[in-house]
Amino acid sequence: MKTRILIADDHKIMRDGLKSILEKHPDIEVAGEASSGESALNLALESAFDLIIMDISMPGLNGIEAAKRIIENIPGQKILALSMHDDRGFLIKMLKAGACGYILKDCASDELIGAIRAVMKNALYISPALVDDVVRDYVNMASNTDISAFSILTHREREVLQGLSEGRSVKEIAYDLNVSVKTIETFRHKLEEKLNLHSIAELTKYAIREGITSL
Repeated sequence: MKTRILIADDHKIMRDGLKSILEKHPDIEVAGEASSGESALNLALESAFDLIIMDISMPGLNGIEAAKRIIENIPGQKILALSMHDDRGFLIKMLKAGACGYILKDCASDELIGAIRAVMKNALYISPALVDDVVRDYVNMASNTDISAFSILTHREREVLQGLSEGRSVKEIAYDLNVSVKTIETFRHKLEEKLNLHSIAELTKYAIREGITSL
């Protein structure tokens, strides 16, 4: 039986490249493509995929948030993060969102296939370039309290924060989320109070650092 894969990446050239690599393997089928986190979520809810290869930095709904929502709706769904970020912070956030693996975009095709095989066998796969840092991090963080944006902010607060940090107006965010402008303004004030940040610039820096949006 073929492994049905959904590729989620906002760059078509990246999706085409991945598809070309994967289609060389007769036991793998690229069963869907998504150009955004929203479309990845919708496709995952509409169709059954054995594995989702998820880019982290996508406009709108980012890969971390998309993975989190997919896992919430489809417990057990296998997600392999594919990222340009070799920062262990992004790795930790993606794993906490429910991903089963994390590889870098500059990896060799053999590593990609190996990661897919490992994840499909219910193993956790982490790019070798990040393993040492992860082990070191685990030792240092074992006794620390989780204070990331994904633990201190609600789902809606993260949505509003991402919209603000990506330069969308309050009116645009209100339209996207189907709420009033006043509601978005209230969320903005709550974000500033909760995070002790006092401008859009500071909120944007925080969102980038926490992996909620990208430059």
